[in-house]
Amino acid sequence: MTAPDTTGQTQPEWTAVQYRVDDGIARITLNRPQYRNAQNSEMTYQIERAMYLASQDDEVRVIVLNGNGPSFSAGHDIASPGRDVGTYFQPVNNWWTHIDKPGAEGRLAREEEVYLEMCRRWRDLPKPTIAMVHGYCIGGGLMLAWVCDLIVASEDALFCDPVVKFGVPGVEYFSHPWEFGIRKAKQFLFTGEFVTAAEAHRLGMVNEVAPAGQLEQVTLELAGKIAQQPRFALALTKKAVNEAWDAMGYRNAMNTTFALHHVAHSHNAETTGDSMINYKRDGKLKDSRE
Repeated sequence: MTAPDTTGQTQPEWTAVQYRVDDGIARITLNRPQYRNAQNSEMTYQIERAMYLASQDDEVRVIVLNGNGPSFSAGHDIASPGRDVGTYFQPVNNWWTHIDKPGAEGRLAREEEVYLEMCRRWRDLPKPTIAMVHGYCIGGGLMLAWVCDLIVASEDALFCDPVVKFGVPGVEYFSHPWEFGIRKAKQFLFTGEFVTAAEAHRLGMVNEVAPAGQLEQVTLELAGKIAQQPRFALALTKKAVNEAWDAMGYRNAMNTTFALHHVAHSHNAETTGDSMINYKRDGKLKDSRE
């Protein structure tokens, strides 16, 4: 079954993501609430399509990314029945498909495509983006929030990257030191503990904290203010800030950490038989002492 997009072309039906445009604001909504919006490949490719549509639509001035259900995103899907790591999707970067590729080759091809490079493209879109975060924002959920230019969080939002306990040094889009500062980033990773919305705001990771029940209102008010600015000037301003960020080593440092991430995957696979030491392929917990 297909549905028309704003481009006039026929595209696959929206399933893991919802997309709409209202008053110049594109709303991209993660839509796997039964799994707290854990990100399978279907979701990431649909986010990619929605971001592209919003970027190309002259009526869209601002993009808002949010999640249905009790949480923004519980991270990458490593255990649900909808985990589709073996499903083919047309690659959109320079790597070949990961399907049927052995060992580290398959892991690197998949994570380069659906995690690192997609996030980088979303971060560099020419239009302002706002993450509207509520509930849990864990692991890969951080990546979706961090690629956005601004973050508005509900006062109940909780942020966490627990993957050090899985044997890897943080999620693939490694923005931690820039989001928190060096020492807080180390504590955040070393402990895997949650950071509240209030603390994230104090540290500068979150722009605004909204009272319970007012997250959408606060976010859309901010989006509306931004939408009044000249579109081209917004694009140039965003590019200027991101270029300054990259000049500080952001992109190069992330490349290095992505390589370390895959050293960890390979080490875990060699020593435990699984690239994520606490999980088996079927998603059941595994004793990492085995």
